[in-house]
Amino acid sequence: MRKDKKQVIGDEIGDEQIKLFLDFEPVDATSPSLHKLVKAYRGLRIDDFERFLTFFVAAGYDVDGKDEHGQTFVDQIRDQRNAPEYIELIEKARG
Repeated sequence: MRKDKKQVIGDEIGDEQIKLFLDFEPVDATSPSLHKLVKAYRGLRIDDFERFLTFFVAAGYDVDGKDEHGQTFVDQIRDQRNAPEYIELIEKARG
């Protein structure tokens, strides 16, 4: 594959499928906002995660929601390989 081509795995997903990630609720002291972000992070490609953030913010959720240890989504993913791309999207979503 050429370096200037992005590999796409799987089919394109629609807005309604992306919005389903807003339905996930935590079973512990994690904030609903953080729980939804983590689920979307694990289940969506970066482009779809960016679209998810639009719906997430529009629904009034907090990109800085914390877990029971006071960690935000950014704190939890900071050491992962693709974290910079996701952190950039979170910063953009903050406005």
